Formats: sequence, structure tokens, C-alpha cells
Amino acid sequence: MNFRRRATDEPEINLIPFIDVLLVILIFLMLTTTYSKFTELQVTLPVADAETPRERPSEIIVAVAADGRYAVNHQALAGSSPAQLAEALAAAASAGAAPVVVISADALAPHQAVVSVMEAARRAGLPRIAFATRSPAAAGE
Repeated sequence: MNFRRRATDEPEINLIPFIDVLLVILIFLMLTTTYSKFTELQVTLPVADAETPRERPSEIIVAVAADGRYAVNHQALAGSSPAQLAEALAAAASAGAAPVVVISADALAPHQAVVSVMEAARRAGLPRIAFATRSPAAAGE
């Protein structure tokens, strides 16, 4: 009879295979994940439900076409630079006191074209800007 105590081996946890499995799972998730892009959003603008103002201040209407061309008070501009647009706005503003610049942009007009109109209005010293929209009833909804 052997009454000696047996030496018990401490259990050993090997972490290397565990780390290998986690890295494979991480690589799998990185390769199969899809990311949504903000440029792929379907956006239809502009439609708004607003009241008509009671008294109309003097207005300078700036039309922005879908291809980025400009027209100030129904007069087409030859160039599309913000400096030329600012000159046209300043010339149109000389007729009235503190006019409102109404930006009437096509729904498919580039965002940069609208920002250029806002920059030109700032250069011309016209701080009051409004955006023209259609009512939901006129949009056919």
C-alpha cells in the first residue's frame, strides 16, 4: 500500500489557441461587415408647409439650376464664380433697402452651388437669406 500523497498537477490554461480563434473571428467580422455611406441616402428636397408672409419685403430671387447655373432676378449670369454672383447681387440690391435674398434652387442642384450663393450674399453685404420651397399639396403628395 502506498500511502503517499500524489502530487496534483495544477491545471494549465493555454491562451494561445484562444487568441488564435479570436483573431480569426475578428478578421471574419471585419471582412463581412458592410458600412452604410451617407452619400447613398435617397433624399428628395425641397418641400415645406409654410405660411405666406403678410407683407413682402423687397426680394432678390436667385435661381440655381440642376447643373449649377445661376440667374439673378430672372437674368442669367454668364459665369458661375462667387465673385461674379456677388457683383450681380450687389447691383440688384442697390434698388432697395435691406432686401431678402431668396434662393430658389432645383432639388437636384449641387450643394456647393447653394453654398456659393450664400457666400456671394455675404460678400455683397446681404445677411437676410430665405429658401424657396413648394408646399406638399403642390408637390403632389
